[in-house]
Amino acid sequence: MSFVVPFDSGSVGSGVSTESEDGVAEKGTAAQTRNQGVWGWLKGHLRRRWQVYLGLLISAFFTYRVLEKIWAEVDRVWYYLSRAQYLWIIPGVAVYFFGVWARTWRWHYMLRPIQRVPLKRLFPVVCIGYMGNNIYPFRAGEVLRAYVLQREEGISISASLATVLAERIFDGIVMLLFVFIGLPFLPSIPPDLRRWVVIFTLLFFGALAVFFAIAASPRLTQAFYNWFIDRLLPERFRQPVRGVADRFLEGLRCLRSPADLAMIFVTSVVVWLAETTKYWFVMHGFIFTAAETGFPVPFYVLMLMNGVVNLFTTLPAAPGYIGTFDDPGIEVLSTFGVEPAVATAYTVALHAALWLPITLLGAFYMLRRGLSWGKVQREVGEERLKVEG
Repeated sequence: MSFVVPFDSGSVGSGVSTESEDGVAEKGTAAQTRNQGVWGWLKGHLRRRWQVYLGLLISAFFTYRVLEKIWAEVDRVWYYLSRAQYLWIIPGVAVYFFGVWARTWRWHYMLRPIQRVPLKRLFPVVCIGYMGNNIYPFRAGEVLRAYVLQREEGISISASLATVLAERIFDGIVMLLFVFIGLPFLPSIPPDLRRWVVIFTLLFFGALAVFFAIAASPRLTQAFYNWFIDRLLPERFRQPVRGVADRFLEGLRCLRSPADLAMIFVTSVVVWLAETTKYWFVMHGFIFTAAETGFPVPFYVLMLMNGVVNLFTTLPAAPGYIGTFDDPGIEVLSTFGVEPAVATAYTVALHAALWLPITLLGAFYMLRRGLSWGKVQREVGEERLKVEG
């Protein structure tokens, strides 16, 4: 299922289909098939849904690698899964939700220049967003929580999306920090991991520099995009696009103060240390030692694992980060000397323990609001029709 970026009044969308568009496409399928043939229809379908299929392809690649590991030692993987002490997941879930609350506080802090939203009203919105990331493709949950925030608090979607993107950049920087802390302790650094770390470092620090430049020079930025809008877009689209850009720029006001930047960074470290602590609790449910030392895996190795798997989950993937979470995590633990069967069983169980609680809670909050995926798409489609009309 595709997802639209429903900015707000003045939205131009993301180029991905809404339900109303899908309905038109489906009704026109027969006519397209007659006039253009199956190949023409297929090209149009792939052009609309390429993001989804790219994610499925990447997930399939990583999942195949995971299944190879499982199949090579299926009996031992099952042995460790069946004898794991899953009660250790309970304190892990508790500390994980502390991290979710810290995420909520960080978003609350970043939204302050736009509008103050109480934490108790913002927490369900964050849970709905993470649920959306887990069950819908292409990180649609980020747009979903921006949509719910607009629906309940009146904050424009483009402004809240700017804060969400800034969050993701800070998350990436913290993940890289965790990787840099843990890498020196690995017996050897696989060439593929080294290459990916370099790529992610360039991407996240480059994005951070761009966002800093935009936030520090709002008038120059505004003049820059207005110049392009006036010269490249038809007149009827200029004002809506200008409105989206203005509200997006407003969402980056939280990056203009050094004190705010420090607070956002420190909170991001707390968020990810809380999640790493969940890794540590779940680890105690498995027969978990490093082969070379015979001692439990140190916390800094779990920080490295957390950093690596979450950097890889920024890649397009199937819903729930299938494959992109599991394969890198297994590789990190195996490189440190953990038995591959243990590393595989632990990573699969950890992935499920991370996915299920926040997904159930987010679904609960979404149902309490009377929201459904179809309703969200219908409302977004109606809003776009009003704008384009």
